[in-house]
Amino acid sequence: MGIRRKARELALQALYTIDLIDSWEGNPLAFLYEKERWPSCQAFSGDILNGVVAHRQAIDETIQSHADYWTIPRMSLIDRNILRIAAFELLFCPEIPLKVSINEALELAQLYGTRQSKPFLNGILDKIAKEKG
Repeated sequence: MGIRRKARELALQALYTIDLIDSWEGNPLAFLYEKERWPSCQAFSGDILNGVVAHRQAIDETIQSHADYWTIPRMSLIDRNILRIAAFELLFCPEIPLKVSINEALELAQLYGTRQSKPFLNGILDKIAKEKG
């Protein structure tokens, strides 16, 4: 597994925990580094985690505007946090190709989501990417 893929996976685990206990204040990296066994992933996973936490309102608004008939709270914890990671990359990381961010999100959905996760996420992320241009 590549370093960036593992970093996304670790960021997802940390975001899942933060979202589950509704603790968005404080140091989000504490969740990540408590269980981190892959030091080479810490920088990128930390960038993702800090970015999602810092821009969560804008990210959630963007996701919400492209999620027909769904609200953020109604989405599963896994799906919404995979969406947050991918949306952060699409909106705030111009150095990462749009297709890479979407494909990585779909890989995470395959590992951690349900059967419906991949098409659900793909539809929303595709709309965000098209808007981004």
